[in-house]
Amino acid sequence: MKPIVAIVGRPNVGKSTLFNRIIERRLAIEDDVPGVTRDRLYADTDWAGRAFTLVDTGGLAEGDDPLTVQVRRQVEAAVREADVLVMVVDGQAGVTPADEEVARLLRQAQKPTILAVNKVDDPHWDGVQYDFFRLGLGEPIPVAAGPGRNVGDLLDAVVRALPGPSPADEPGGEEAGRGAWGEPGEIAVAIVGRPNVGKSSLVNRLLGEERVVVSDIPGTTRDAVDVLWRRGERVFRFIDTAGLRRKSRVKDDVEFYSTLRTQRALARADVACLVLDARDPATDQDKRIAGMALEEGKACVLAVNKWDLVARGPDTADQYREALYREYDFLQFAPIVFLSALTGQRIDRLVEWIGRVADNHRRQVPEPVLRKVLDDALLVHEPPSRKGRRLRILRVRQVADRPPTILFLVNDPELVHFSFQRFLENVLRQAFDFTGTPLRLVFRAPAKGKGDGQG
Repeated sequence: MKPIVAIVGRPNVGKSTLFNRIIERRLAIEDDVPGVTRDRLYADTDWAGRAFTLVDTGGLAEGDDPLTVQVRRQVEAAVREADVLVMVVDGQAGVTPADEEVARLLRQAQKPTILAVNKVDDPHWDGVQYDFFRLGLGEPIPVAAGPGRNVGDLLDAVVRALPGPSPADEPGGEEAGRGAWGEPGEIAVAIVGRPNVGKSSLVNRLLGEERVVVSDIPGTTRDAVDVLWRRGERVFRFIDTAGLRRKSRVKDDVEFYSTLRTQRALARADVACLVLDARDPATDQDKRIAGMALEEGKACVLAVNKWDLVARGPDTADQYREALYREYDFLQFAPIVFLSALTGQRIDRLVEWIGRVADNHRRQVPEPVLRKVLDDALLVHEPPSRKGRRLRILRVRQVADRPPTILFLVNDPELVHFSFQRFLENVLRQAFDFTGTPLRLVFRAPAKGKGDGQG
């Protein structure tokens, strides 16, 4: 694996801004409000021919409230796994007791540490970095993360502190050193849903560790957090996302960017795992999120969380499933898993379904097999006709996957009735395992001058 560089510091010193500057994209949310970042964010980058993984962390703060304690645990975990630490301080604020506490923690870690004095973006502030020598972390480097001032000098110092070259740094060795990051066949799973339905708890239960911050306070998760997990030969990228609220309830910039990152996470996922609260009926917001997944063409699993809190009889699950499919009539292809992130009930079942629907999402069916299934179906269900003209299917073939897309060349696309489309989709689902994935059926007339494609 690539060496790891962790950015740490007290709240609101510009850690996320520096993180985004180094990786050259806005992955972490930046805001003047302290405490925006709570989970660890990872991104691969390189400098001067050296590749490494950069980690953004939440601000270290004093306090014993559960949220502050969990953020601190996340930072401590990042410090333990890092090869090099970058402590960020606010040059305009000077040395604070909170900075001294962070420095004490980093000295105890006994790892190479680079001290970045941020917000030195004007000649007026030149020289303030010397006050930070008393933190005992070596020579401070003045930077301005926003405009990028002296960030190159900071990265030079980071590269000098990295451990010896790894296989990832050798010519042709990038794949060997990259490990699971971006592996072929990796399954990206966006964990989506309303606030406070247990998305982060579910991710932690899947991983078997406190990887993301969990709180009863709605909106605890803000960034979209990628976490890689290997099970057997399969690699999953779980993307924990902020709870999607209705637009009318998005009150500030932090919530706006959280929502935007959730939507982007859904766009780059293979599977949408929609987490529902078993105690609540399906809401319009749940259905809106499910509709977003369908529009993006994603495979889908409905995870009904907090099932341990539901009073159950012998038919409770069946009744709940029937009611859910009535509400989500456009997602009847999606499997439903009743689970508990708290107790671990049916977590293995969820993983199995995620793997299966991801495979179905990528399924490709040869053209001769499709034609045979279609011919058999048309023997019992004649194509529709209108005004004396009958629909003729000239050719059928799969033209894409993720999601599976089937192209029907027909004599006149306007003859294709919605009910006949539904019939064809049902035929395909009965013949092949497309559980969990949407199917896209495209009807098109042959290009002029190319005949009907049948010889």
